Amino acid sequence: MTTPLFRDDAYLRTCEAEVAEINDRGGLVLDRTVFYATGGGQPGDSGYLELADGSRIEIATAVYDADKSTIVHVPTEGQTLPAAGTKVTAHIDWPRRYRLMRVHTALHLLSVALPFPVTGGQIGDREGRLDFNMDSGAIDKETLIATLNALAAEDHEVTTEWITDAELDANPGLVKTMSVKPPRGSGKVRLVRIGGDVDLQPCGGTHVSRTSEIGELSLGKIENKGKQNRRVRIGLKD
Repeated sequence: MTTPLFRDDAYLRTCEAEVAEINDRGGLVLDRTVFYATGGGQPGDSGYLELADGSRIEIATAVYDADKSTIVHVPTEGQTLPAAGTKVTAHIDWPRRYRLMRVHTALHLLSVALPFPVTGGQIGDREGRLDFNMDSGAIDKETLIATLNALAAEDHEVTTEWITDAELDANPGLVKTMSVKPPRGSGKVRLVRIGGDVDLQPCGGTHVSRTSEIGELSLGKIENKGKQNRRVRIGLKD
């Protein structure tokens, strides 16, 4: 089991850790990590592990093992891996992570500006998209992007809180995503709140601490992906 330090502080860029094991596919498991593991539409972090002698193990991505509680750091090919018990310092690619945090938070705002059930989504580096269960009627693009940029510029605080599985079951309206269910199994579910009442929904991803950090957004392509499925793309301008 890996302690996910990013869950409590998304701004941590580095941490001291110990190699717990090398799995049968050549992935490194640490006892604790700042690397976000792929999940919820957000890609895993890349970066490197620094050894005591200053050498590096380049990490291409991070993923969850089958048990969903162990994070596997996937090294690029052709590297000599450290043995279990080795002390390392984990470093994420911070500029990339921060862009992902900005895009992820912006997609939460998109779900506010378009208050329809979300059927899918993807967070990317500089761009992201959500799919909505809505008819093929026209979306006022100018109003949509103006609403998004206004919400971002209002500098709402972004915070996290926890509720029990039972509390979530009693409030099913908190779940906006139809295809991605909140992670369960620990008895509690993490919520991300924007402002006092701008948005509140289950989410395990990483986010900026204030919406003003998102910066100005652009509206990308809007596509029909079925009779009642609209795909909306947004991107960072800088």
